[in-house]
Amino acid sequence: MIPNEDRQFPAALAAAMAVRLDCIGEDGVDFEPYESFLTADETTDWLRAWTGNNDLTGDDFRVFGQDGTGGNAAFWLIRPGRDLAEQPVVFMGSEGETGVVARNLGSFLWLLADGFGPWEAAAFYEPEPDWAPRVNEDLAAIAEQHALSCRASAATIVAQATQEFPDFDDTIMELCI
Repeated sequence: MIPNEDRQFPAALAAAMAVRLDCIGEDGVDFEPYESFLTADETTDWLRAWTGNNDLTGDDFRVFGQDGTGGNAAFWLIRPGRDLAEQPVVFMGSEGETGVVARNLGSFLWLLADGFGPWEAAAFYEPEPDWAPRVNEDLAAIAEQHALSCRASAATIVAQATQEFPDFDDTIMELCI
């Protein structure tokens, strides 16, 4: 089990989030990373507000960033006994959108390097008409250093995550009141 009080980013995520912080507003990706995970109380408050279910705790999530509307990107702690870096990355949007965007941290690093954020990867509709993903060389270097074996295109990463966790939306909707 991943300790609930451990809210520090793994080194690879910290490096990627530092690069993303420098890119806000410059690359068209709608993703604003945090400098650390939300606290346990903040995560619980978010999940309860999102689902309307005050019986829940946020123990199954580690939230690390948001889009401009307040949708959150998080690790979903669904794989018992596995490290945080081996857990899937999910997006839960402000308008009820859900999606598993990467199977693990390594895949998420390549998603970012390919010019996508969690919202773009999970969007059920097309991003802005003039938006096109642009490879970020700094993020690609981080992905190469920390996750070379996970290298794939953003489309492949999202497809693999969706295939492995096809019931994520149903699972989350069952939590809602």
